[in-house]
Amino acid sequence: MADTACFIHHPGECCRARFVRRYKRFTVEAVALDGPDSGRTVLAHTNNTGSMLGLLRPGTVALLSPAASRGRKLPYTLEAMELHGRFVGVNTLTPNRMLRRAWETRSLPELAEYDTFRAEARTGQSRLDARLDGPGGPLWVECKNVTMVEDEVACFPDAVTERGHKHLRELMALAATGARVALFFLIQRTDGRCFGPADVVDPVYAGLFYEALERGVEAWPLVARVDRSGVRLGRRLAVVRP
Repeated sequence: MADTACFIHHPGECCRARFVRRYKRFTVEAVALDGPDSGRTVLAHTNNTGSMLGLLRPGTVALLSPAASRGRKLPYTLEAMELHGRFVGVNTLTPNRMLRRAWETRSLPELAEYDTFRAEARTGQSRLDARLDGPGGPLWVECKNVTMVEDEVACFPDAVTERGHKHLRELMALAATGARVALFFLIQRTDGRCFGPADVVDPVYAGLFYEALERGVEAWPLVARVDRSGVRLGRRLAVVRP
């Protein structure tokens, strides 16, 4: 699929910064290269709990968006890291925002028949990222952010994810009831030629992923092009089969 009109802006005008370190899991320290804090050391929140393998290298250029509230403890949010001259999006809220935008713009054929979109929809004792409803019944979707590429294969996850195991089991349980269910993998870099689970990183996830496909769970891996202004939905990748 070629790049579409499906585009989302970063929240606020981003600045470039030189990455220094990540600490306390959710905090990034960097030196602003432009914007109102140019030349100063700034702190940014990162919502990405993965390893961001190969991206968090001291001296690497980062893309930071300003916090919506001036009173927030950390004045910036980490949106992307530069790799080989291109930005790799690391904000884990972006896939959810992109899925909704894809539905609004009718950019994904799989979403065309659905009339309503509900985020953080409850099923049993859990919540999934989205539920869409249409004449044929509901569609449940869980969104994942992909930042890792190895040997031209876009891979998920980049760290062991028990939460991801849980989501796959929940999706399989829903599929067993006859519901339509899917995984939306937003690959926020452009150097992958296909997609597959990172079995070297998390073999349990890889096994559950392929089991889920056999049980009717759909996988939608789509590339995103990230720049200073925002994120654009791009082409679909094939899924590597064992």
